[in-house]
Amino acid sequence: MKKTFVRAVTGAALAGLVVLGSAAPALAAPSDVVVVDEPDTSELNNIWTFAPLGVPVLGLVQSLNGVPGRLLPS
Repeated sequence: MKKTFVRAVTGAALAGLVVLGSAAPALAAPSDVVVVDEPDTSELNNIWTFAPLGVPVLGLVQSLNGVPGRLLPS
């Protein structure tokens, strides 16, 4: 029983050290302050950059629409 308890405490301590060690870079003070400006939204009407589903849907459809003409001889 005592051996199991010591193993459990040791395992919990090692797991805690791993978590604290992996969080150390995130907790470190930044040396330079980065200022982020507003995003550029001038090209949102472009069919190749409009991506409501994470994929530029209209551009994908347009590019797939041209594939048969490129693959088949005319």
